[in-house]
Amino acid sequence: MSWDLSWPWEWHWPTFALTWVGVLAGIDFIVRIISLIVVPRNRRPQTATAWLLAIFLIPYVGIFLFLVLGSRRLPKRRREKQLEINRYIIETTEGIDRVSQDNPWPSWLEPIVELNRKLGAMPLVGGNSAKLYPHYEESLAAMTQAVRDAKRYVHAEFYIFAWDETTTPFFDAMEDAVKRGVTVRVLLDHVACLRAPNYLRTIRKLKKIGVSWHLMLPVQPWRGQWRRPDLRNHRKLLILDGVVAFTGSQNMVDRSYNKRGNKRRGLKWKDLMVRFEGPIVAGINALFVTDWYSETDELLLRETEPEPLTLSGAPLDAQVVPSGPGFEGENNLRLFNSLLYAAQERIIITSPYFVPDESMLYAITTAAQSGLDVQLFVSEIGDQPVVYHAQRSYYEELLKAGVRIWLYKAPTVLHAKHFTIDDQVAVIGSSNMDMRSFSLNLEISVMVRGRDFVKSIRELEQSYRNESRELTLDEWMTRPVPGAVLDNLARLTAAVQ
Repeated sequence: MSWDLSWPWEWHWPTFALTWVGVLAGIDFIVRIISLIVVPRNRRPQTATAWLLAIFLIPYVGIFLFLVLGSRRLPKRRREKQLEINRYIIETTEGIDRVSQDNPWPSWLEPIVELNRKLGAMPLVGGNSAKLYPHYEESLAAMTQAVRDAKRYVHAEFYIFAWDETTTPFFDAMEDAVKRGVTVRVLLDHVACLRAPNYLRTIRKLKKIGVSWHLMLPVQPWRGQWRRPDLRNHRKLLILDGVVAFTGSQNMVDRSYNKRGNKRRGLKWKDLMVRFEGPIVAGINALFVTDWYSETDELLLRETEPEPLTLSGAPLDAQVVPSGPGFEGENNLRLFNSLLYAAQERIIITSPYFVPDESMLYAITTAAQSGLDVQLFVSEIGDQPVVYHAQRSYYEELLKAGVRIWLYKAPTVLHAKHFTIDDQVAVIGSSNMDMRSFSLNLEISVMVRGRDFVKSIRELEQSYRNESRELTLDEWMTRPVPGAVLDNLARLTAAVQ
């Protein structure tokens, strides 16, 4: 007796092949139908379209990327903590009574202040002072000295926090502060620092000097810490004793970011930090408290009462606007668009990564077409190729609308993030004008009302102009075709969020 051990499909392979082709085609059809239902839900049309395009053109890769990167929501517990902190902020706010009434508000400002209050819980507070630090070494030296002067606590939070030759004085100041009994707390973004050189060296240094430190938004699945990996905390904050605060665009790292490619190209970053004093410091510290609570479950109570402040100039009104996936709306985008539409005379924007969504593009081009003086400062070169080319894809539309574009000369990367509206209001902070900052990053923006402050920003803008060349439409329309193709392809990727 003999047994036939051959598999049936060896004898009927055409039928077998056709069966599996049909099964795979059916699965593919079902996935596409489900995608059409699921992907557009609660997403911008342009974002949903980009995701659907990826899924339809490269189905399995597209589906995998969507499952990993498709949701920009933080875990439920973290969002609940944000709501708890918002209530805490409302209950402990001071300085509302110091808002200046010497000069009448422009008619458009009050609704924007109220919008910010509803979105981020922070009120407009008066009685503040501010000093600009547009030079990298000077701002680092000022922050280092502030740590040396601290008496009770130091709160340091930076997207990139690295121990290198440039930042050694700051680390030494933290170590000295710990030795004299000052509480020093440090927050650093996990993925951003992990990708930067000297990560392990930095962690060892933090442990050695004895500060209390934690990673922000850690991606450590083996510890049960998992979320969309490109949700990042992009804020840069330093708060001393509840009296002084620094915020802006500068990370705690060397100007070259210690990367070989940057050093080979001679790239150096140019940033802007602002030193604040007054009631606004409590608002900036509230963001540190929020992020500390989110990462540690420790809610920091107010540790010191602010000392009386003697202002050297006219007091400023200021409002902190936090944003990020912990909030229901895109707070920074709403603030920016509201101000863009409110402008009556002039809009000047400085942004290293300018990849606006459709609503912001309409606001900017509408302002320019309405006869307003609209100017944009960006870098002549880019450190991130995809973002750089995506940004360039908007230049034609901006130039045709009448926006003046200034290219800051290489090899400096103009990394400052701020803009001014008329002679009334300036916004500074960590937020770029791109869809990543609107949707995926935790950011800080500070809206400041005060003619003297806007004047100082105007002087800074003029210094940029002196180091830039203006891009013309004629020049842009004759750029090489390969570059134009790359620009348009990169623009498609910008919406995939």
